[in-house]
Amino acid sequence: AALLTLTRKRGAATYAQTLQNIPETQVTTLENGLRVASEESNQPTCTVGVWIEAGSRYEDTNTNGAAFFMEHMALKGTKKRPGSAFEKEVESLGAHLNGYTSREQTAFYIKALSKDMPKAVELLSDLVQNCALEDSQIEKERGVILQELQEMDSNLTDVTFDYLHATAYQGTALAHTVEGTTENIKRLTRADLASYVDTHFKAPRMVLAAAGGISHRELVDAAKQHFTGTPFAYKGDSVPPLKRCRFTGSEIRARDDALPFAHIALAVEGPGWADPDNVVLNVANAIIGRYDRTFGGGKNQSSKLAALAVEHNLCHSFEPFNTSYSDTGLFGFHFVCDPLSIDDMMFCAQGEWMRLCTSTTESEVTRAKNYLRNAMVAQLDGTTLVCENIGSHLLHYGRRIPLEEWDARISAVDARMVRDVCSKYIYDKCPALAAVGPVEQLLDYNRIRSAMYWVRL
Repeated sequence: AALLTLTRKRGAATYAQTLQNIPETQVTTLENGLRVASEESNQPTCTVGVWIEAGSRYEDTNTNGAAFFMEHMALKGTKKRPGSAFEKEVESLGAHLNGYTSREQTAFYIKALSKDMPKAVELLSDLVQNCALEDSQIEKERGVILQELQEMDSNLTDVTFDYLHATAYQGTALAHTVEGTTENIKRLTRADLASYVDTHFKAPRMVLAAAGGISHRELVDAAKQHFTGTPFAYKGDSVPPLKRCRFTGSEIRARDDALPFAHIALAVEGPGWADPDNVVLNVANAIIGRYDRTFGGGKNQSSKLAALAVEHNLCHSFEPFNTSYSDTGLFGFHFVCDPLSIDDMMFCAQGEWMRLCTSTTESEVTRAKNYLRNAMVAQLDGTTLVCENIGSHLLHYGRRIPLEEWDARISAVDARMVRDVCSKYIYDKCPALAAVGPVEQLLDYNRIRSAMYWVRL
């Protein structure tokens, strides 16, 4: 027992020591504009990935869905490794390959043994620049995507957020869904996909990121060998700058009384990625907290809104969100509740917003900051999370922001800052509203808008 206690004490590290001992992120920019970034550690494995500044926001009405379609095709073979040969080569390494597409970025990454890092870089390069795009494979994958779209329609949370983007950014590229429409998926051709790749998959728009037991110099050497071919030999950027996506206070209601629960999302316009107000808004969201009926704690939860939800049986779950893009964002909350509880839950949630603007206390802020610090350190758990953090940061901020800097920003937040910043974004602002399911009880938009301020005497 004494030996176990000694071992535990020796292995423990304070929060401050953890922040100070994080390896430095090394960044090298190649001549063609590709940014190569890595964080070295003693892990026996590594994650290597390519993060690309491309997504549904870079599509128009006719090409919406091309990025998502291309993500599927990229994993189905290349010109050098046709058909299943690509997958077999990844599996022969014992590696794991994955990818995702969002509104502003596309990513492909491989988790493998550290010694196989150069091979992983070669495979990623082949995937990005030599996708086969065989007609037979396109038709096969078209059917797979159409099936996925049908399955996604059953995920009412995702449907609600797609509606929220559609009403908040109506008439702009951010209103598009990531997956595209059924009509577009049916008609997108090989030429459309090839054009999308030729336009967006260029070195200046990419970050090659890695984390784990790797050498930065070896990573740069591998990048120079595989990411400097003809498709990447490109200086400058021919893609026009993003158009400003203006936020609109409006609503979409998709009423369906056959559904058991109502999904409601309410949001105001938030700041873009680089805005320092994001840290304060994240603290505000931590004060609101989140709740699900499966949670323990009941009325004793620190979140006031969660305590109200338990006491009055207001909802099945709720969660605040702060979704940021290059120049705008959505700051709001989403909840799932019974049809007859919509009005009460909306009243309490908007009341919590008003309380943030007028009555936030220092004790609440202290608790919320500790919650954020815990979530921040959790980003260190595994090479994949660290790699994604590196790639996303370089696209969003142009650099990887150290955790020590994030901690300093969080520490600087106080109750007055929370009240001021929340008033700036929430108080007396026109929100965007999306509602799906049995939403007959949801009040008129003007009533919801009138709850965005308090009449104070």
